[in-house]
Amino acid sequence: MDQFKQISTFVDVISRGSLSAAARAEGIAPAMIGRRLDALEERLGVKLLQRTTRKIALTNEGAAFLESCQRILLDLENAETQVSERSARPSGHLIISAPAGFGRQHVAPLIPSFLTEYRDVSVTLNLNDRVVDLIGEGVDVAIRIADLADSNLIGVKLADNKRVVVAAPEYLKKFGTPHSLDELSRHHCLTISSEGSQRGWTFRQNGKNVVLKVQGNMACNDGAVLHDWALQGRGLAWRSMWEVGGEIESGKLVTVLDEFAAPGNDIYAVFAQRQHLPLRIRAFVDFLRRAFAEPDYWKN
Repeated sequence: MDQFKQISTFVDVISRGSLSAAARAEGIAPAMIGRRLDALEERLGVKLLQRTTRKIALTNEGAAFLESCQRILLDLENAETQVSERSARPSGHLIISAPAGFGRQHVAPLIPSFLTEYRDVSVTLNLNDRVVDLIGEGVDVAIRIADLADSNLIGVKLADNKRVVVAAPEYLKKFGTPHSLDELSRHHCLTISSEGSQRGWTFRQNGKNVVLKVQGNMACNDGAVLHDWALQGRGLAWRSMWEVGGEIESGKLVTVLDEFAAPGNDIYAVFAQRQHLPLRIRAFVDFLRRAFAEPDYWKN
């Protein structure tokens, strides 16, 4: 029981943003919360949080442990719900938000199968690339491709994801294959352009993340267009594996500079800070996790 309380306290502190907020929610003194965290770190033999009087921050070990703890607590809540509700089935309206490109390719196609399995649920899918206010906009669950280590949101990891530099074989045959980051300056790089400025590409070099402002003769504010241009052999593109994995598998695109790939922004389902998720949200999140875990899913 003490071990479980330590874990649930750890997750609650991160979700609420401070020891004092977690203490107020439980009706106890902040010192008690601090003692539970101390006991957890001592038992594990690792520092999970960097704590000051003003803020808390996860260590690398803490971020990895948080993800596992959130999954365990969600699975436990699901198990308890299944027992207590028995014959109950998910029902009601579900409002989902997802990034436009990812939502079109990997959320929208799965919704008909989800609704076939859960006939008492209806769905509204909102696709846009801005970060929505879950509570203010009444969103039940949002799909995000991001690093949630410093986020106060409740998140469940759905799948791994990383970004890779890709090109069509005919482009590499014509212009050559880059083997170092310096060589990117001699290539046509297809870049995202937003409000007149071009975003950099992030790589890992000498143990550190570096952001390069690459150049090219074609830029666009729509990632799908960059994807199409890459397939046409127009240049190098920095894309997510969720978008190009199937074409890499088929040979239509080839990855380069893999040894410089930076840690990816993984795919999460996030929801507002509330203790008891409606059954329809849990069912949808579990449905996506199962679909994305299929061995051949990302090759399609």
